[in-house]
Amino acid sequence: MAYELRLYEDILFGGEKVGFEEPAPRALYVSAGSITVDGEDVPLDDGAVLTDAAVVRASGGGATVWRWEVGMPDADADAYAHRTSLRLAGPIDPGAIADELLIRLDSVAFPPGGTALLHTHQGPGIRCLREGEIRIDTESRSSSYGPGGAWFESGPEPVFAQASIDVPSRFIRTMVLPRSLLGTSSIRYVNDEDRDKPKSQSYRVFAERPIELDSA
Repeated sequence: MAYELRLYEDILFGGEKVGFEEPAPRALYVSAGSITVDGEDVPLDDGAVLTDAAVVRASGGGATVWRWEVGMPDADADAYAHRTSLRLAGPIDPGAIADELLIRLDSVAFPPGGTALLHTHQGPGIRCLREGEIRIDTESRSSSYGPGGAWFESGPEPVFAQASIDVPSRFIRTMVLPRSLLGTSSIRYVNDEDRDKPKSQSYRVFAERPIELDSA
């Protein structure tokens, strides 16, 4: 069955409440302000992963939330919240990933001049740059992104990343991965000699959770 991973940006006024009534795999990252999810605080620069229906409420000063969601390709971009924009979408083929799946929300940070050596991942995902600047080389093209820039990586396609030489850089991402990777990295280095080299990137996992998708 065909699915999409979509990245939305939700802008919520102070105290505004949004109900996600349909269960679905969702990852929420707070890029401004703070929120509660079913009464639990999620502060600035933190996140949560959901699979059930939920109620999100913005703090008194409002909030901006980056929301990743797995659903059908024809889903309405403004189905859940006012002032919602669809930033990016990419295909998800559950059968090509694994029989059992998870959704993971994390961040990847680079010092000035940091790189991610040529690598692949064990599932697809959408990244969004939080700070700095980064160049992504994949699928025979090179693309540069500034804060708020988003891109999709298929997983098996090799990627090389070069961060800004002037300032630290960091992106937030959500991936759909084999469930066997709970608590472990999804990265695979293409070149054997790169596996044991020192790595400049560092990771922070906000949340991850098993999910069910129909692969038929």
